[in-house]
Amino acid sequence: MSDVFRLQPLVNLSQSRNEAATRQLGQLNQQQQAEQKKLDTLLQFRKDYQEKFVQASQDGMDQARINNFQNFLNRLEEAVQQQRGVMEQANQSLQQGQVRVQETRRSMKSFETLAQRFADALKQQQNHVEQKVQDEQSGRFAARQASPEE
Repeated sequence: MSDVFRLQPLVNLSQSRNEAATRQLGQLNQQQQAEQKKLDTLLQFRKDYQEKFVQASQDGMDQARINNFQNFLNRLEEAVQQQRGVMEQANQSLQQGQVRVQETRRSMKSFETLAQRFADALKQQQNHVEQKVQDEQSGRFAARQASPEE
């Protein structure tokens, strides 16, 4: 058995890929959170503007001002719907990133298991050789002890 684990470059590559996938997942998570914050801001702004519209209509306003409020509320609704679409894409990207991390982690662990098995087999082989040497030395020592001295 060779003392060199020939798959070590693949172990290193799988670790690098896992680290890259983990970094990318962190970035995707930050993007998703930023997009959620934008959506929350739009929703809050729409709610505040609707409340302002209700208050203004109770105080009385002309048709032109009502139309302006409604037009702006429609644009806000479009922005909210567009941001929900962006959020859906961000959530899908985040889920894909999570799957990618799981896959790279699984691959990395498989190669690490192979490396550990190789190291264990090598250690067992070394122990066997050491035991054989010790047995031979013990046998020689016992033979010298048993032979009559001249």
